Amino acid sequence: VQLQASGGGLVQAGGSLRLSCAASGRTFSSLAVGWFRRAPGKEREFVATINWSGGSRNYADSVKGRFTISRDNVKITVYLQMNSLNPEDTAVYYCAADYQRSSWPDQVYVYWGQGTLVTVSS
Repeated sequence: VQLQASGGGLVQAGGSLRLSCAASGRTFSSLAVGWFRRAPGKEREFVATINWSGGSRNYADSVKGRFTISRDNVKITVYLQMNSLNPEDTAVYYCAADYQRSSWPDQVYVYWGQGTLVTVSS
């Protein structure tokens, strides 16, 4: 499975961005997908995840109510809609995927895409 994240950019505080994670491979509909981010000087942190069917989602407390994760298994793409962005959301965002495990939403992911940079100016 190969993942390609895109959609990052520079946005003012209060603005919105939509990130996309395009996948290759015919097993995508069996995979759970997560978004993570790493801010400058900080550890990578979990942002959101969606189960294989799209019927269940889980979010970090810091983004609940502002970010929405969704998936289109026909287009084999997962999206992260980010609203009400603030400077603390500035980070490189990564998507990750793996076969859904019993430990979801806290599972480990094997497949990782390259990051896309989101910069929120104040």
